[in-house]
Amino acid sequence: MHPLDFLRLTAACTPTRVADPVSNRLSIERALTQLQDSDIVVFGELCLSGYTCGELFLQRTMLDSCLDELRHLARAVGQQLVVVGLPIDLHGRLFNVAAVLGNGRVLGLVPKLHLPTYGEFYESRWFHSGRDASVEEFELPGHGPVPFGSALLFTCGLATVAVEICEDLWVPNPPSSSHAIAGANVLLNLSASNETIGKAAYRQQLVAMQSGRCIAAYAYASSGPSESTTDLVFGGHCLIAENGTTLAQSQRVGTGMCLKPESHFDGLSSFATSDVDLDRLQHDRRTMHTMHQAAEYKSQSSTYRTIPFELSIASRPLKRWVDPHPFVPQSTKELEQRCSDVFEIQCASLAKRVTRIPESMPLVIGVSGGLDSTLALLVAVKMCDMLGWERTRILGMTMPGFGTTNRTRSNAESLMLHLGIQSECVDIRTSCLRIFQSLRHLPFGVDTERYDAEELQKVLEQLPEERRHDLVFENVQARMRTLLLMSRGFVLGTGDMSELALGWCTYNADHMSMYNVNGSVPKTMVRFLVKYVAEHFAEGELRQILLQIVDTPITPELLPLASDQSIHQHTEGTIGPYELHDFFLYHFVRGGASPTKILHLAEQAEFDRDYSFSEMVDVLKTFVRRFFASQFKRSCVPDGPKIGTVSLSPRGDWRMPSDAECDAWIADLDRAVAQRGDKGKRELN
Repeated sequence: MHPLDFLRLTAACTPTRVADPVSNRLSIERALTQLQDSDIVVFGELCLSGYTCGELFLQRTMLDSCLDELRHLARAVGQQLVVVGLPIDLHGRLFNVAAVLGNGRVLGLVPKLHLPTYGEFYESRWFHSGRDASVEEFELPGHGPVPFGSALLFTCGLATVAVEICEDLWVPNPPSSSHAIAGANVLLNLSASNETIGKAAYRQQLVAMQSGRCIAAYAYASSGPSESTTDLVFGGHCLIAENGTTLAQSQRVGTGMCLKPESHFDGLSSFATSDVDLDRLQHDRRTMHTMHQAAEYKSQSSTYRTIPFELSIASRPLKRWVDPHPFVPQSTKELEQRCSDVFEIQCASLAKRVTRIPESMPLVIGVSGGLDSTLALLVAVKMCDMLGWERTRILGMTMPGFGTTNRTRSNAESLMLHLGIQSECVDIRTSCLRIFQSLRHLPFGVDTERYDAEELQKVLEQLPEERRHDLVFENVQARMRTLLLMSRGFVLGTGDMSELALGWCTYNADHMSMYNVNGSVPKTMVRFLVKYVAEHFAEGELRQILLQIVDTPITPELLPLASDQSIHQHTEGTIGPYELHDFFLYHFVRGGASPTKILHLAEQAEFDRDYSFSEMVDVLKTFVRRFFASQFKRSCVPDGPKIGTVSLSPRGDWRMPSDAECDAWIADLDRAVAQRGDKGKRELN
């Protein structure tokens, strides 16, 4: 197991010789030599005997041979949990069981509860349900008593493991649901699921859905093509899922076997391996209280027996894909659907809100020519079209200041023109200079009546450098814009969730509005939403304007321009790349991850560009400090629609004291850096 509580699961299908336990045990041992870095390995149903033995299950020779090979196999298993299937005779009744092996012993035997007798299945001809068992222990000759029953939990650290067998998953109330309520967060299934048209997709959905309902990891191992006999064909479908998401699945072997004439039939194997995040599962269980409410109605949970096992602890690279952009789907098709869903939620939510304001009140938006204000404006326009309103109900105001470029101003004015809304341009520089004078922020008197907008820019150069780059200089401009907007009508906010997380907004300025459609949209998603609207709802010059805005650098445009009139204030140059901040935000809020774990995940992810270890540490420290320091801003944000699973609304998803300290989180990150030793220190220096 990884020190950060990543557990490596493998679902394995090995070649089977029907009714040959010796050969099958050797096949399993060969597989285990390839899977020594897996913490838990689960094999298929009745893999020691073969699933299709029929009347041979009733033969004493078969049963004794299976027990002999089980003892041999148990002795070969060290600090690893291995689960295999075999038939066991218990006082004249035959049970289909999963044997859980670890630390050189058989730790427990779990019987199958639901025996299919429909279609191609006829299990009740030979086996009894585990519910028929009247004992809690099985006396294994040469080994001693072994716990027997369906209510067994195997524990090691954060891992609590439970087992069910094949059909148990396919019934309306799977045993794994009760196991999860009792505390199991790793569910294993030994299966012999044959192949029919469409069944593989259904099977995959079933496993993923059950892992989601149980907030657990689920490993599913099925019999392979060497089990195929008479009328049935098996494909060796192996799956690993975690909380509703399929992490890994094997290619089903057998269906394409005719394309590989060099393959030996009995040698076909399949595996699915992935690291599952136990820490994330525990966080999600702490969050979803209804799961534990269900336990109140499951009195049988008190009958579970707990059996400890041991795993070795070792740091290792993750066998798991880490999404560098958790808010942005990777596939083009899924991304397009996500953009469509988000845009529709934004439009529908705004439509509800504006029906509650007087018809004479305009919908006012500050349009800067940047991404966030463009998205909010597009939402407002689409909403007006949905309600059959004239677009002139919208008043767009562009308010150039000391950091506004010709490009962004031109984009803003062209955008409003082509969208057919009302528009105004109010230069705020004169007003801001007057406020600077009132605040004595200017060291000299300025007769603002004498200067036009361009000359004011030159006056600005007379200010000392520190006066042109301090918070007073920025805040006056931001609040002047909000004053103008609030004086005209119902103000639609434009700030996104990433800015709220970092506090990258001026309190009671761009921080405030009457409704904010972007409040739950992360910065990394905003660009794709604007591009989506450009490609699906815009044509000609309007499309070109939107695509040009998509390529505009992110900036609040509050600091003076450089001498060549280029943007001097780049947001990402100040606080760090948003793709890192959104990655940190997702894992901190959605997964409750520690800074150490977030840093480890970031090192595994493939971002748009390469980041050094020191860069990631610096940006993560910035994120933690700003996130804690900025809660007072999030505590009083305006209403806005919840878009995804991560939301920072103080009324819904994120309730946090404004005065909380971040020292413990910074200390955790410092320990992670220290653990890197000299290498990490050299990079940071």
